[in-house]
Amino acid sequence: MPDDLILVGRVARAHGIKGQVIVNPDTDFAEQRFRKGQSLFVGTEDAPTARQIRDVRFHQGRPVIGFEGVETMNDAEALAGAELWVEAGERDPLPDHTFYRHDLVGCDVVDREGRPVGRVTAVEGAIERSYLIVQGSRGEVMIPLRVELVTIDLPAKRITVDPPEGLLEVNERP
Repeated sequence: MPDDLILVGRVARAHGIKGQVIVNPDTDFAEQRFRKGQSLFVGTEDAPTARQIRDVRFHQGRPVIGFEGVETMNDAEALAGAELWVEAGERDPLPDHTFYRHDLVGCDVVDREGRPVGRVTAVEGAIERSYLIVQGSRGEVMIPLRVELVTIDLPAKRITVDPPEGLLEVNERP
């Protein structure tokens, strides 16, 4: 069982009568991650089962996947809610100024003067409109993940923000 798994999606529900499932992707690279022949771990992180993708197509931006060994609607219904994982070593290299979401969670966020803003608890939004969810002393703050606003130092787990005046205050949620 691999020690370092990365969540890439969740099975929403069964689709049709041939054992296919609809997936809600947790990746910005769904076409690369969900392709015929790709192996995924299906289930929960502590009890996944390796399965190979038999066939895949996309409908309204979501993958519709058939897994080897999942042949009937009943088999597919049993997978509803299952998480889909890949080994960390299977990650594709990223373009400049892009990061895996899970690498940013837990980073400390400071402003350009070094004052603490908080800690990243999540990254939300599509790749071109991503934003950090930062839990700070004054509540939760949403910060756009834009190259002109943030400097990311992954080895130090530190993100420095240079927001326009008022951005942090306007995006606070108590």
